Amino acid sequence: MKHYERDTEFMQHVGHLIRHPRFQKLIPIVQHHHSTRFEHSINVAYTSYKIAKKFGWDHKSTARGGLLHDFFYYDWRETKFNKSHAWVHPRIAIRNARKLTQLNKREEDIILKHMWGATMAPPRYKEAYIVTMVDKYWAVKEALTPLRNYLKQGPWSKTSNKMKI
Repeated sequence: MKHYERDTEFMQHVGHLIRHPRFQKLIPIVQHHHSTRFEHSINVAYTSYKIAKKFGWDHKSTARGGLLHDFFYYDWRETKFNKSHAWVHPRIAIRNARKLTQLNKREEDIILKHMWGATMAPPRYKEAYIVTMVDKYWAVKEALTPLRNYLKQGPWSKTSNKMKI
């Protein structure tokens, strides 16, 4: 069982979305070279949910918006949208999310504004700022997976089978 699956409240908010066949289509899609869009979306949703809950903010909307923030099916590195991806994909994600579930204003703001910094319009709700920052955190963490793994297995590692320097 995955760590987020043990959180019954989180799963009450988003479990049905995670299990939905349309969302399951994200499983094979590469996100940041070393993660899938499915994994990335859950990582962003769960981390954002925990932060919002700690602050006493709307953690349900944060979890749902975080889960659906990258709800699109194309590889942006291989499409005509490459240069405008930061602006285009939130609009595609919200359109796909609306086919899956009814969204409130806060969830819509999270999905549409999570690329703030790369786009002009800032979020309207504090929960969208959480998802924006957590999304960047996970993007960097996922992209650096090979480096993190190398550093764990380096000659200084207690678990390394390599010759010590």
